[in-house]
Amino acid sequence: MSTAGAALDRWRGPPDGRRRAVIESVRPEIDCGRFAAKRVVGEWVVVEADIFADGHDRLAAVVRYRRADASEWTETPMEPLVNDRWRGRFRVETIGRYEYTIAAWVDRFLSFRHDLARRDDPQDIAVALAVGAGLVEDAAARAQGEDAAELLAIARRLVADEPLEGRRELALSERLLVLMRAHPDRSLETRYDKVLPVVVDRERARFSAWYEFFPRSTADEGERHGTFESARKRLPYIARLGFDVVYLPPIHPIGRTKRKGANNALASGPDDPGSPWAIGAEEGGHKDVHPALGTLEDFRAFCAEARRLGLEVALDIAFQCSPDHPYIRSHPQWFRRRPDGSIQYAENPPKKYEDIVPFDFESDDWRALWQELESVIEFWIAQGVEIFRVDNPHTKPFAFWEWVISEVKRRHPEIIFLSEAFSRPRVMHRLAKLGFTQSYTYFTWRNTKHELTTYLTELTAHESREYFRPNLWPNTPDILHEYLQYGGRPAFMSRLVLAATLAASYGIYGPAFELVENRAREPGSEEYLDSEKYQVRRWDLEAPHSLAELIARLNRVRRENPALHSDWSLRFHDVDNEQLVCYSKRTEDLGNIVLVVVNLDPHHVQSGHVELPVAELGLDAAKPYQLHDLLTGARYLWHGARNYVALDPHRSPAHVFRVRRRVATERDFDYFM
Repeated sequence: MSTAGAALDRWRGPPDGRRRAVIESVRPEIDCGRFAAKRVVGEWVVVEADIFADGHDRLAAVVRYRRADASEWTETPMEPLVNDRWRGRFRVETIGRYEYTIAAWVDRFLSFRHDLARRDDPQDIAVALAVGAGLVEDAAARAQGEDAAELLAIARRLVADEPLEGRRELALSERLLVLMRAHPDRSLETRYDKVLPVVVDRERARFSAWYEFFPRSTADEGERHGTFESARKRLPYIARLGFDVVYLPPIHPIGRTKRKGANNALASGPDDPGSPWAIGAEEGGHKDVHPALGTLEDFRAFCAEARRLGLEVALDIAFQCSPDHPYIRSHPQWFRRRPDGSIQYAENPPKKYEDIVPFDFESDDWRALWQELESVIEFWIAQGVEIFRVDNPHTKPFAFWEWVISEVKRRHPEIIFLSEAFSRPRVMHRLAKLGFTQSYTYFTWRNTKHELTTYLTELTAHESREYFRPNLWPNTPDILHEYLQYGGRPAFMSRLVLAATLAASYGIYGPAFELVENRAREPGSEEYLDSEKYQVRRWDLEAPHSLAELIARLNRVRRENPALHSDWSLRFHDVDNEQLVCYSKRTEDLGNIVLVVVNLDPHHVQSGHVELPVAELGLDAAKPYQLHDLLTGARYLWHGARNYVALDPHRSPAHVFRVRRRVATERDFDYFM
């Protein structure tokens, strides 16, 4: 063997060096294929890649996709964009896992066709047609039935004794192109070296409106502590507000050791109910309900009534214990001990949470711990729960969440997990990558125009949108931002509009939100005064200052406008006033366009000029168009790209417009002016 031959034998190159197509920079591809992109049923997966080869030959490429449990692949063609970038797409039809990859090859017929169209020398054309005839004859051998016969007939005609121009037209015909594309020579195709995953959820994963409340604060007149029965009576009110998910904090027995008192006092009184997140007592643990709330049968009746009203119940999963939890006696190895032998309580110095004990995920018995925590989720699924809000997932191992979510969704692909991780960006994104369906965000702390524009653009326009689904909350039982503390009712209204229209999923903690609860425990604190986390509250749902009517109207607007059902179309528009923010969302066909303008100043009237990309919105810049304010019912005629707005925060701090793209008439002018 020659020296060169020996070198080729040693070289660990491709199995067939004749495969010339190169596939690079595939999107979506999350961490080199380590994690899945996310979609909901009916959505498109748009796949792009850089695809090229040496020389000037033409290429062809397809996206190959299938359900992960299927054996056969389906293919859809990719089309070239610019600069060797290609795009294809496929629609996902059922919940579960899909997978996809790319195949590309040098297409000798497309290369022949491209060159033939440019030839003008008759002799060159005749030679080229002979080459083309051979390619078509080869395709006939790959085809069957009528296609094979038609291809063979065309191959013979290309070299027949007929006028040259007629044969050239036949070679360049659309019919031949269709036939050749149906039977390509893919013997030297390149397959992308990864099969990439997609997790497909039901629509609620993308579009949802959450309402959080404490069942214990729904007591009937004369009762001290609410029950599942009194909470069930609250459900029609929540349904009238237009929410579709009702979220309950932990409903389990609450520990007594180191129980917190009102306003997080270290000492509790005999009637203090304690924090629901201090889970576990003599009455049971994570698979039990607090006796004061009722029984498991009562909880199932609550869920059944919610379903009847079109609501889904989301339950809090808080994997932590009170010092009284039965696990501490039955599985002491699952908890960390201090040098004096006492159990290690939760802390984030200087904060101490002595009523809560964390699990030790580094325990030698970690496998049994994981299996038990998985069984907690399975238990509540058996009770009818399909949505879980997970408390502080960033304080538990990533590997645990990836395993438990994968196991649960393998059996129950309809389950939704919301990650409550107000943590560092990389931590939040890792949790989303490894399986959490939705994620809390920093929206609560993004209040200026620059903050909102920068952050929401990051969430909706960057590659992270492939796996990170935001759920915006203007308040939670833990967070009363100073903007709400000092902005009063107008601040609550503007934050509500922002949350409900910037993101397809949002939530409020009520009735604190609609009743404009803005009293902080002390200056500089985000804790509520008389927080429901530590005491039972009474709420007057009929209070005249309630925002219930605005909430119901806004949720109706969300349901009736498909543009608000997803996030990716969000675009911000210029306004010459830093206190006004303007943005739009639209459907792909521009059949539904929603334009929102919000006054971020809760104290003063703000005005300015909005600049719209009229062509991008399908509007005629030379003609007027109509805007219908879906909050107030008012209608406006705007002209061209630049238009004036003024918003009084005490009347209505926002416009939520539906844009009518039809051409306005003179009669419209008479009516609206």
